[in-house]
Amino acid sequence: MATFATSDQLLVIIDPAARQTDGESVRIAKDVLSAGAAAKVCLPEGPEEFARALGRRGSRRPVVIGDGRALARTVALLHRRRELAGCALSVVPVGDGALAESLGVPRGTVAAARAVLDGAERRLDLLVDDSDGVVLGALGIPPAPVRAGAAPPVHVLLGRPWYRSLVRPLASRPLRLPAVPAPGPTRLRVEVDGETLVDLDQPVETVSVTPGCRGVAQVEVRPLSVGAAATPLLTSGRTVTVTGADFRYRADTAVSGPVRRRTWRVEEGAWGLVLPRRAPAGEAAAVADA
Repeated sequence: MATFATSDQLLVIIDPAARQTDGESVRIAKDVLSAGAAAKVCLPEGPEEFARALGRRGSRRPVVIGDGRALARTVALLHRRRELAGCALSVVPVGDGALAESLGVPRGTVAAARAVLDGAERRLDLLVDDSDGVVLGALGIPPAPVRAGAAPPVHVLLGRPWYRSLVRPLASRPLRLPAVPAPGPTRLRVEVDGETLVDLDQPVETVSVTPGCRGVAQVEVRPLSVGAAATPLLTSGRTVTVTGADFRYRADTAVSGPVRRRTWRVEEGAWGLVLPRRAPAGEAAAVADA
């Protein structure tokens, strides 16, 4: 686990949505980072400028101030450029922080910014699909339904918060979303490391896949239940292939599809995220005994 000195130079990229969502949190994060390290601040106006700023980082450590979509976009950009392995990424969540929190980033602007300055790089597994898409935290089939008049709710799969809205508009009315009906059962073939876990003759309610550790993904399939709840099918593996008729899926915060077949593979330790340093065993024991 690599550690960093506060003398390191930072490239702080502030996502446009973060500036519109919570300008005060953005200001606090920028002030903490600038006070603790030499920081160059970029204010891109859109995805293209965001990508250019990231590509011109040089030797500076990139720090993204933004929500889960900004984090996922950054990882995807670095992955497509084959620069992910050599880049230690930091994030200060502003807006929807559920994805970053599920990966170990502290809750709260100041705590997250301090982790950027004082933390250490931790290598994390990544799900990569056959279209070069990436999944950091959770993959869900079908996507969770959205209720009318509210932001999407928390959906926990295998102990991970999948999506939670923390958006706080500064000068606009609360976001009103159209009603999206809950998807019905679907027929999918799910194969893990070449072995069929469930086939097309068994309707399923949900399939979830999360990167685990040491190159293995956790897979959960919930068969359609009639009366008593069906027992979830749990397994793990390095590759997951799903086949079915025009299914959609949620990868972190984005919905993709429809597709008829998609394969995800685990890339072990594919990316580095700067997180709070773990206390040494002796120090942790001393704190517990205090």
